[in-house]
Amino acid sequence: MKTSYIKIIIGTAACSLILAGCSDVLDEQPRSSYDPTFFKTETGIMGGLTAMYAHLRYFYGQYYYAAQQCSTDEYTFAWSADNNFKDNDLTQGVGNLDPSTCRADALWNEVFSNINTASGIIENAASVGLSEALIAEAQFFRAYDYFQLVQTFGGVPLDLGSGELKFNITPKRTSIRNTVPEVYTKAVFPDLIAAASNLPETPRVTGGVTKTLARLILAKAYLTYGWWLENSGDIPTYPACDRTDPDGHDKAWYFQKAYDYAVEGIANPGSYALQSTYYDVHLGSNDRNNEVMLYADHTEADEYYDGQSHSYLSGGAPGNQAVWFVTYNYTLIRSYTTASWTGGSTVETVKREAAQAYGRPWSCMAPPISVFTGTFADKIKDSRYDGTFTTVFRGNWAKGGDGTETYYNANGLPIKNGDAVLSFLDEDIAATVDYSDTKYNSNVRGGVTPGRADFIVEPSYISRGRYPILWKLGTYRTDNGTGLGQPNGGITRPINLAYFSELFFVAAEAAVKGATTKAISGTYANDGTAKGLINVIRARAGKWRWDNNGNAVKTEDNSAALVAATPAAIDIDYILAERSREYFGEGYRWFDLVRTQKWIDYAQTYEIGSAINAQGSMSTNGSVDKETFTRIIEKRHYLRPIPQGQIDALEMTPEEKRAYQNPGYN
Repeated sequence: MKTSYIKIIIGTAACSLILAGCSDVLDEQPRSSYDPTFFKTETGIMGGLTAMYAHLRYFYGQYYYAAQQCSTDEYTFAWSADNNFKDNDLTQGVGNLDPSTCRADALWNEVFSNINTASGIIENAASVGLSEALIAEAQFFRAYDYFQLVQTFGGVPLDLGSGELKFNITPKRTSIRNTVPEVYTKAVFPDLIAAASNLPETPRVTGGVTKTLARLILAKAYLTYGWWLENSGDIPTYPACDRTDPDGHDKAWYFQKAYDYAVEGIANPGSYALQSTYYDVHLGSNDRNNEVMLYADHTEADEYYDGQSHSYLSGGAPGNQAVWFVTYNYTLIRSYTTASWTGGSTVETVKREAAQAYGRPWSCMAPPISVFTGTFADKIKDSRYDGTFTTVFRGNWAKGGDGTETYYNANGLPIKNGDAVLSFLDEDIAATVDYSDTKYNSNVRGGVTPGRADFIVEPSYISRGRYPILWKLGTYRTDNGTGLGQPNGGITRPINLAYFSELFFVAAEAAVKGATTKAISGTYANDGTAKGLINVIRARAGKWRWDNNGNAVKTEDNSAALVAATPAAIDIDYILAERSREYFGEGYRWFDLVRTQKWIDYAQTYEIGSAINAQGSMSTNGSVDKETFTRIIEKRHYLRPIPQGQIDALEMTPEEKRAYQNPGYN
């Protein structure tokens, strides 16, 4: 057999970082590269371990977000989207997904160097007396990266130049892809089993990987592979192979292992716990709380170590700008200087602010109407809608230096700083709403209804040009003072990647797929069934301590009502709905729909205001009339294309290059 290798792996992490041996935080010292001798020293090994954490910032938080969210039932392209979003969205007549435009390229282009670094650490650990716990950190990240790759692209190379899972220092320009079963059984499962066994119960450093985290990722990998073996939707795989397990196990075995590992994590949480309210999970001042088990970290303390400007960021790695993509341009909203809306002038009353509810608007992705009428149908008892979106935009002109006490808004009624200027309603109202935007010109086609000073938008009138934005991922800074701060600077919050709460979802999904359940004791005691597990999460969702969009204290416990509303029989559709309520907009959705092979069922059609004007071009304000759009989602799309840059760099024949690419993308 011809031996071949992958060019993109040169054997070094592009920006490695040194770890202080006795510190409780990662002390990052940039390096340009590693050479083989670097891993022969304790300093080198520890530097490589720190790079494991740092590499997450190079694909999470940038355009990779489009590949994770666009074309799902959670998001479509918005009015200012370019082809980074339109091509990934697959809406008919809008874009074309190909190897040059799929933003999953960020994952491919970044993680192989980290995989190779991990292999270097694992191979050389014994020579420097590295403990099993530290080796397990490298094993965790190698498995984590391979798990992301195999879900996204199908089979990928395990041999980067010196043999399967070996540290490679020699650039090669040929490559062979392993099959999906080989990636799971040779790389993902063995490394994660070792990590779950040897990692500590509590993090070595702030944000460090642990036994419980490894159990979660291993359980997810078992669950995903079980679905892959089942293949109820007859989705093709690549490289082509039989859907049989090399170790002789069937799908039921893997679903059971997923359940067992997830339940073990719930029963033995270590230092992790559910936050008391959903609001607290995502509150900026509570970042890095003990429900979050893994994150791509950022810091406000120093631009150099953060790797991004804190005053103005134009995009790109390793900066965090994910929430900008889903933030519509609320600064277009206008109020007036006189009650009659004549003889005066319009005023920008909601200004761009470095605050969690606002931030920098790029208007690239918008949620379809079904998000508000279906996914988050319960907005009163279930706190997750309020803890996910900014739906009320309040006047903040004083922070911009405008000392005017009163402006005039809908119906010519007065508003003051802090009052609602534009509100997205929880549901459509029976009263007549005027969206003509004539006399009281909100400039965003906000509706007017008698007696209200705020312009309003009903769920059925959400468009690509105006929609609730993601509060949960919003900007949080401590240096604003009394002003607007610096909303154009890179977001300094961590990007959350794994939650303790997901153990409940993974176990519940495995139970639905036939795993034998058992009662769980301890802090999160329940009967271990899918319903019992989901109800732990739903009970928490019913607890309020703050009305985010009402900007007021709300001490309310609707746990009993939410638990009572859970259906007696839990199915995959219910779990997917609950997962969307819990993790909306956080990069989970494409993986969830592909794993369960529900992508076409859930996302092929959607409704939203068109945001297309009469001339056929994109309109800032958007249409008030919803339309139904169709996506062309084919079975081949369940695998993303190998990036064109990788294909071009291979020194192989045209036939070999075509064979390397996933089918349908040549």
